[in-house]
Amino acid sequence: MKTIRQMAILDLIEKQAIETQEDLAEALRARGIKVTQATVSRDIKELRLLKVLTPAGLYKYATADKAENGMSDRLIRMLSESLLSVAASNNLVVVKTLNGSANVAAEALDSLRWPEILGTLAGDNTILLIIRAEAETAAVVRRLQDMIK
Repeated sequence: MKTIRQMAILDLIEKQAIETQEDLAEALRARGIKVTQATVSRDIKELRLLKVLTPAGLYKYATADKAENGMSDRLIRMLSESLLSVAASNNLVVVKTLNGSANVAAEALDSLRWPEILGTLAGDNTILLIIRAEAETAAVVRRLQDMIK
């Protein structure tokens, strides 16, 4: 649950200007993740989030370390922890995840912006990737399998 929660936090701060711990807790609750302020505070410390100044002159949470495609190294690590298996047929790839983490993992995969992936569909513990061309499927599967620990 911690991995799923922290992936959701990273996704939220990427998409929204989250100013306070209470704002973050409320946003998590809106996603169905039950949290306390103390838990949010610990997650902020573990994720090493910073408060940065926005163009509007307000402060919001942001990650300190950004990877090549705009995803933090920690998000990539957490994504790898939620992936269980990968299988393919033609230009479709099915990714199994931990229960309850497919939506956040699919969002993380979308954030990678791999040109081979046309789109993702997520259930509770399964993600369907639609690959642009069948010839590109094997490369996508290899990259995903490399993420699985």
